[in-house]
Amino acid sequence: MSSQAPSPYPTAGPAPWLRPELPLAPGAVTRARELALRNPAALDTRTALLAHVVRHARTRPDACAVLDGERTLTYGQLVARVASARDALRDRGVRTGDVVAAVGPRSAHTPVAFLALESLGASYLPIDMSWPENRVRDVLDRSGPALLLDYSGGAASAARSAAGAEGLGILSLPTEGRPGPLDEDVYGDRSGEARYTIFTSGTTGRPKGATIEHRGLLNHLWSKTADLSLGPGDAVAFSAPLVFDISIWQMLCPFLVGGRVVVLDDAAMRMPRWLADALDTAGVTVVELVPTVVGRLVEETRRREGPALPKLRWLLSTGEELYPALAEQVLDALPHVSLLNAYGPAECSDDVTLHTVTRADLGRPRLPVGTPVANCVLHVLLPAGDGTWRPAEPGESGELFVGGTCVGLGYLNDPATTGRAFFRDPFDPDSPTGRIYRTGDLARVEDGFLFYLGRGDRQVKVGGVRMELGEIEAVLSRHPAVEQCAVTVSDEGALSELVAHYTLRTEVPRQELRQALVAALPPVMVPRHWRRWDALPLSRNGKIDHRSLSAATAHTRKEAR
Repeated sequence: MSSQAPSPYPTAGPAPWLRPELPLAPGAVTRARELALRNPAALDTRTALLAHVVRHARTRPDACAVLDGERTLTYGQLVARVASARDALRDRGVRTGDVVAAVGPRSAHTPVAFLALESLGASYLPIDMSWPENRVRDVLDRSGPALLLDYSGGAASAARSAAGAEGLGILSLPTEGRPGPLDEDVYGDRSGEARYTIFTSGTTGRPKGATIEHRGLLNHLWSKTADLSLGPGDAVAFSAPLVFDISIWQMLCPFLVGGRVVVLDDAAMRMPRWLADALDTAGVTVVELVPTVVGRLVEETRRREGPALPKLRWLLSTGEELYPALAEQVLDALPHVSLLNAYGPAECSDDVTLHTVTRADLGRPRLPVGTPVANCVLHVLLPAGDGTWRPAEPGESGELFVGGTCVGLGYLNDPATTGRAFFRDPFDPDSPTGRIYRTGDLARVEDGFLFYLGRGDRQVKVGGVRMELGEIEAVLSRHPAVEQCAVTVSDEGALSELVAHYTLRTEVPRQELRQALVAALPPVMVPRHWRRWDALPLSRNGKIDHRSLSAATAHTRKEAR
């Protein structure tokens, strides 16, 4: 393996005008500019994040930066740890532009590794400790890292084995800090550097590495700081799996304002009682969770006496659609907490929209995902029928495209896949990136708000009728007895049929659930087959695993033959 392969970031090297062109209908540019959702803001996307950590270490060296169970890292200790890690990485030959794979549990070591790589101008690539060796080898082979940085304490055997098989060097993260401050300049312009890569599964199941620039990361961190009014008294939960893009802001954003990162381990994330205890004990003020975990946390708070999570100010829901029924439960159980509905793809530096949910929203069939975060530009476009695109008018559904500072570099070492999703931005000649990203998500704009309508690849045709599975799920989720639900399609070609999967919080006849859909949907959109689960299968990120549901349905139907 070699980190010297030319142009690992396929859209970073060529000039913007060499990227693929998005074919547009006549007049589309002018109308799209008129309809675009924008939120311009002056933010510092050049300075290293480490510069802010160093500043806090000089003015408040004993302030808590990271709380990890019984372990605390002050800002002074954090800087010392970063200095030691930076020295060790540099001694192993890591230089600006290198990709470095990092493996270990979510912990105080994770931001140390990230900041050390930033100080060298290198790019962070997290490896999941639960991945099988073959998947790790695939990711390492495709990303061409300079080495594997291991802070697992020897637990990452699959990653170490894969690295050895690929001829990749392994470095253990130093656990002691180097005395004295960082003496190198951390205030130079970092904006165009590749900062991190998150490997996400595509529709084929093979992972693709979305790479984000420093400017996209810092823009997102500063926008979160403003949108959540973060300050030195805030404690942000670091709760997401490291290969989930929201983990990046969770472990870094507090460092801009001198706040603290609170590490929540996997055990706490699996047990609602432990999660509530951990949030309460650490005085967490901001937590972002997928809707599945949000529901479990709400159920736990309802069982408790006295005020629930009194320090919590913000609860963010992301990763999957937040349905009005669950949002209502949150507002009822945690009236002192502001609920944010967040949406964004990993390819665009994480969240690109936010919406504070109000009771007035609860009567809608779907909740808005809101308005763009700072310096993101949103376009909803439709095929014009001749191979070109035109802007969707307000209230008209289309596909979401994202432009602005947030747009990433593309997919690491994968120019073909990059060329199918990243285009030259035809709408903004002053775009800082020159890129626009095709999300594959369906959306519409109403009353100035963006509404997420599901994945384009979850549009199906059943009985000759094209439909969106998320619309059926949204209706089923409104029944008060339904805890979780998902709809899949049996793979029977022309005889494909809808299958409803669900869990219940209270007993209810299946026919009652079916009648709730009959009353709200056309007959063809009412599932013919129903399956009750004790718990729906989830991915590592806590999202409902639709592939597993489909596989279980296919297996059941095969056995029934």
